[in-house]
Amino acid sequence: MIKAIYLLTRRSDLTVEDFQEYWRTTHADLVRQIPGIQHYVQCHTLLSGYRRPTPPALDGVEEMSFNSKADLDSALQTPAGKAAILDLDGLVEGNRVRRIVTEEIEIKPGMVREGMVKNIELVTRRQGMPISKFHAYWRDSHGPLAAKIAVIRRYVQSHTLMEAYAEEVPPAYDGVAETWFDNTAGMRRSAASPEYIATRSDEKNFLTVPLPFIITHEIRIL
Repeated sequence: MIKAIYLLTRRSDLTVEDFQEYWRTTHADLVRQIPGIQHYVQCHTLLSGYRRPTPPALDGVEEMSFNSKADLDSALQTPAGKAAILDLDGLVEGNRVRRIVTEEIEIKPGMVREGMVKNIELVTRRQGMPISKFHAYWRDSHGPLAAKIAVIRRYVQSHTLMEAYAEEVPPAYDGVAETWFDNTAGMRRSAASPEYIATRSDEKNFLTVPLPFIITHEIRIL
């Protein structure tokens, strides 16, 4: 399964509430019409995140899944695909949507239930680290460490496709890490665990830290 991940920063003239409402309703209706789409998820940054001294890294993340990269490319060239992307362009700052195309790897399986919170981290490899070595280390060494954190209910890594590194403009990120928790209190509890400390300590071995992140409420549209 191939997943296109759109990283969204809303237009400055839109309130958070207006942005989320339009995205969840009018825009979602457009995406539903895209042929070949298998799954479609919106991740809305929690409103509580806007009350922090530092604003959230993003206003949200949109995820579209297809059976293959060819299916994705074809779908976005259809009238429905073009309409959805044009509409998304109009929602974001600078009328420019940032996107990475990824392969999803499930590290810790788990059910997603209503009311859960989802932490999304934007991943950049350590400077000078070969791309293939980075992806292997993240999947095979770091992934199992993070999976030991008991309060994590589900953990998915989305690795930027290798073919993206051959393009003229390099990908914005090397991947996205997504973890689900019962609630924000559970997230806070995890920070005190030995498993969490070991996971964070390992990041310097392969990542550029700190990682930009948002805490979200996931809305599954398809």
